[in-house]
Amino acid sequence: MTTAPFVRLALCLLASPLAFAQNADRQLERVSHNNNTLELATSDGRYLIKPYSANVVETTFIPNGQQLDAASHAVVLAPVDVRPTFKADGKRIEFGTTGITVVVDRSPFRISYLYKGKALVAEKGGYSRGDKFETIEFALDEGEALYGAGARAAGMNRRGNRFQLYNRADYGYGATSKLLNFTIPIALSSKKYAIHFDNPQTGFLDFDSRKDGTLRFEVSGGRKTYQVVAGDTWDGVMANYTALTGRQPLPPRWTFGNFASRFGYKTEAQTRAVVDKFIDEKIPLDAVVLDLFWFGKTVKDTMGNLAWDRDTFPTAEKMMADFRKKGVKTIVITEPFVLTTSLRWKEAVERKALATGKDGQPATYDFYFGNTGIVDLYRPEGRDWFWDIYKGLKEGGVAGWWGDLGEPEVHPSWVRHGANGEKGADEVHNIYGHDWARLIFDGYKKNFPNERPFILMRAGYSGSQRFGMIPWSGDVSRSWGGLQSQMEISLQMGMQGLAYMHSDLGGFANAVLDDELYLRWLQYGVFQPVFRPHAQDDVAPEPVFRSDRTKVLAREAVWLRYAMLPYNYTLAFDNSQTGTPLMRPVLFEEDEATTLASTYLWGRDFLVAPVTEPGATRKEVHFPVKDSVWFDFHTGEKHRGGILEVVKPVEAHIPVYVRAGAFIPMAKVVQSTRDYSTRQVDLHYYHDASVAGSTGKMYDDDGETADAFEKGQYEIVRFASKFAAGTLEIGLQTETGKAQAPQERGFSVKVHNVQARPRAVTVDGRAVKFVWNGKHQLLEVPVAARKQPSGKVVITL
Repeated sequence: MTTAPFVRLALCLLASPLAFAQNADRQLERVSHNNNTLELATSDGRYLIKPYSANVVETTFIPNGQQLDAASHAVVLAPVDVRPTFKADGKRIEFGTTGITVVVDRSPFRISYLYKGKALVAEKGGYSRGDKFETIEFALDEGEALYGAGARAAGMNRRGNRFQLYNRADYGYGATSKLLNFTIPIALSSKKYAIHFDNPQTGFLDFDSRKDGTLRFEVSGGRKTYQVVAGDTWDGVMANYTALTGRQPLPPRWTFGNFASRFGYKTEAQTRAVVDKFIDEKIPLDAVVLDLFWFGKTVKDTMGNLAWDRDTFPTAEKMMADFRKKGVKTIVITEPFVLTTSLRWKEAVERKALATGKDGQPATYDFYFGNTGIVDLYRPEGRDWFWDIYKGLKEGGVAGWWGDLGEPEVHPSWVRHGANGEKGADEVHNIYGHDWARLIFDGYKKNFPNERPFILMRAGYSGSQRFGMIPWSGDVSRSWGGLQSQMEISLQMGMQGLAYMHSDLGGFANAVLDDELYLRWLQYGVFQPVFRPHAQDDVAPEPVFRSDRTKVLAREAVWLRYAMLPYNYTLAFDNSQTGTPLMRPVLFEEDEATTLASTYLWGRDFLVAPVTEPGATRKEVHFPVKDSVWFDFHTGEKHRGGILEVVKPVEAHIPVYVRAGAFIPMAKVVQSTRDYSTRQVDLHYYHDASVAGSTGKMYDDDGETADAFEKGQYEIVRFASKFAAGTLEIGLQTETGKAQAPQERGFSVKVHNVQARPRAVTVDGRAVKFVWNGKHQLLEVPVAARKQPSGKVVITL
């Protein structure tokens, strides 16, 4: 017996807690369907509903008396004609793709969303207007976990909180922080969907703080537009959301190296000495970061100079050229504030580069650094003035940009932006950092189109990843609480598209000398997107200035970071193609792990359990996925998945495990990524009899050309394993881009968990000499360098 579609739909909705009326006063008056758009006229406005793809649907409500605002700061995906189905009868309207179906009940009026027949979410109160905010409400299932709302430290499951949407720094925060520099209007659900509220204005995102099963978006004005994004898996949700808002371009390879940074290097001589000390100590280094002393001798009164202080940096261009010869890039800080005491104040005023007050004159106000104006990114004069400065510095040798205070840190509501002062500060506050990154990104596209920019920013918005933004988590305290909050912040931001969120390794704020904390933070940093120790200089953040024992262990962490470059760079490539984060919550593997952040995945194949308590003698590690197998990365010890174990941490490293069946390409450690090569690779394979077959890959390009993959200037080596009847086969297949000449490459294949000496080993059918270490159960097989696109290792066990 078959059931009519509408009957099946009704049964599905009635079985869901989403079955209730919306705003009781709202009446559906007319329905029209025009190709890709469903329009609903109601007693208080009209809805426009359109799919962007099969898995992304946008809904806009336009209240009576308001006009459609079609501009989005977040969305870049062009809607495609997915030919949605349209069905209607006297009770219900169904507007659907092969993925998401929008169901509209006529009376009482209700809008619901289903994914492949499964109820996702529904408007609850829908749209309403109050004294302070316009609100859109949705119903939540009991037990549904929520993620998102930007960078916060509030627990991995953020349900139960009401989050302010106003980018703001939280100096010296520790284990918790409800408001930080990135407030992103998105809610992600453990049911594998996301609602992105496409409006950057200030307000609140309420994750059921009243415990009444309601998600509320409260905004001070602007669009009433949201997109519902769904997927079969978390990887699917990530892919669909980043298709909507844009994907992170592959950053320059040196992004994955080690940085020297502090607040701050005060002279050229000091900066040169620091770089040379890293080289002398054989601690790899790829970049040195200059804080605000590069343009002034004092913290106050000089912001906005944005030119080298020739007293303290007399030969800055030569210094940067000398660093480049040593494989070290120079990054400088810039801020959007121009003080009235700065050398560029008059120039900025004359060029109309600054935001204004109601009188049309440059807006000035006091904050910590002095009396200031702020660059107006919403008028062409402001953008042109700012980019001209960046362009000149770039031509002088600066290799990367640090954008600080971009919330903006102080941004009074009365300040006006735009050519005619048409935009209030609260309208653009949350997108200021976003548009600042856009300015630099677009400038590179115009003036340096073949180079990948490095853009380190403290504030941003939905979709900022598409401008290459590298976010960091702000001025965290040097404390164990500060370390404890970092996994959650990075994991959550990765789920929201900004996969390079990272922390100042060792912590930034307060004069705390704690070598154990410092080392645990750096050991965690090996498995976070960017490895950048940074802090106030009352306690040195650079490993070269720490105690001898600390220096030794810090060096080992940095060496491991560099050895992992082939794996890490491949993660970055995957992120650029699919939006899958580098750091991933265990939730991506197990639906039940809704609150877990203390253990996480680095890529697909590493399980990382940072040590976040002083003097820890035990660490709980949850090994995901029942019947899977994990190997201790350092000892080779075997662990079963689906089990919570207590392990004993050691001083030299944090607990790290590798999934059985994983291919981990590793490289020779170099002093700088300038010397990095994949001509000879150690290819680790983690064998287990439970794995009948698996795949992996290594992506490679020159590390600096913009859009190298799209231009065909790349190589991908794909790996595959097959195990049956006591024989393990490992295949290597090279894919070469259309503009890339094949490179000669050799491998040392290192097979783990080989418990007995193999009876035979062949490479491409020929017997080869191999080394088997019985103590470590490690087999090493050389694969000679070649330009051949393929090869096969066969091991008879």
